Amino acid sequence: MTGAEETARAEATLALAREQFSVASGELAIGGVRVSELAAAHGTPLFVYDGGGLERRLDLLRSHLPPSIDVFFSAKANPNPAVLRRFVGRGAGIEIASAGEYVRARAAGCAPERILFAGPGKTRAELEYVVARGIGEIHAESDEELAVLSELGARAPVRVAVRVNPSAEASGGAMRMGGQPAPFGFDEERLEEAVRRIVADRRLRFSGVHMFAGTQILDAQVLVGQWGHAVDTARRAAEVAGTPVETVDLGGGLGIPYFANERALDLGVVRTEAARLFARRPAGVEDARVVLEPGRFLCGPAGVYLARVLSVKRSRGRTFVVLDGGMNHHLAASGNLGQVIKRDYPVLNASRAGEPGATPVTVVGPLCTPLDTLARQALVASPEVGDLLAVLQSGAYGLSASPVGFLSHPTPAEAMADRGAHERIRPRGTFEQPAAGLP
Repeated sequence: MTGAEETARAEATLALAREQFSVASGELAIGGVRVSELAAAHGTPLFVYDGGGLERRLDLLRSHLPPSIDVFFSAKANPNPAVLRRFVGRGAGIEIASAGEYVRARAAGCAPERILFAGPGKTRAELEYVVARGIGEIHAESDEELAVLSELGARAPVRVAVRVNPSAEASGGAMRMGGQPAPFGFDEERLEEAVRRIVADRRLRFSGVHMFAGTQILDAQVLVGQWGHAVDTARRAAEVAGTPVETVDLGGGLGIPYFANERALDLGVVRTEAARLFARRPAGVEDARVVLEPGRFLCGPAGVYLARVLSVKRSRGRTFVVLDGGMNHHLAASGNLGQVIKRDYPVLNASRAGEPGATPVTVVGPLCTPLDTLARQALVASPEVGDLLAVLQSGAYGLSASPVGFLSHPTPAEAMADRGAHERIRPRGTFEQPAAGLP
């Protein structure tokens, strides 16, 4: 990397921090609260979410969608009840992938009819649990699941949509995962068979389709192309069923920029192309509810992982910054959550946020493994012992997607900051009970 490239990268990280948060007295401020105050109140390591930022992301997305599209937050991205409450409070539904997430959605105030349940391995116990308590819709993904739902529908029919694994031909081959073998949903080639089975079963009520296509998509044309294929798939399902569909679930997949040279999803293109797509729906889909299930797009940019510098050391020509937290709390940032090529999340010296990053360092956590690397060539401002480093874009797939039991370090607290105030929304673990803060 050239000096000019390093400077551009450091400036981009600082610009991202200023765009999403603010700088006060030289420090990063989240929700109007300086990181030193947050660390003093809640300790480190620490996940912090900007409550207003969560709501602004939802408002931003809605402002670029046709009013007919109903937004459901994907709980898997961040299942903390305080995060769910922010979205439910602004009218969003919740998409879940387990009965545990159902419990959290209900605790956050989400009405049963505003909950959708998808997932390739729903157990009978989970299905019994949600059906008994009320559920808006279950997205069936296998023949075995349909058989269980039929048994559970003895008292009242269960609303069922077909989750579809798209074909390679979908959207001219633009599908990120089209045509691939997958455990998710019914292969598109079996759509007619699955719909006919549901329609023929009086214990099931066919409601529509859910298109599974891809994730972390930053190309607006590809994204809306997938939506178009979902609408066409719903049209074909309606023809097979002999009745209009009630739901067209577009899935999620909206990405956010994590790495150098990535650009944010162009919402202007999304707005233009979505307006064109939904201006005139095909027969059988005219009155259907259209659902979008973003996760990381809504909560990722509003979250920060804060960790304190324990040491700054040189080893054979490289500078290592050792933090009090690492991959056990933030597996995704370490590059070990499915990434083929490990690249660095944007990392900022939050204690010196008024200065552009200039020192290339390797940022590591406290674990006894070389996998515990949060950044391989981060550019941070003059790191010193006691400084707070911030991993940006950390509001999604953080604590709940990490191996928190590894080496028995206490789990970090989670906090919500908003308009200059802050509160702890999950307690820290202890040496005696490392995971005490987790449900």
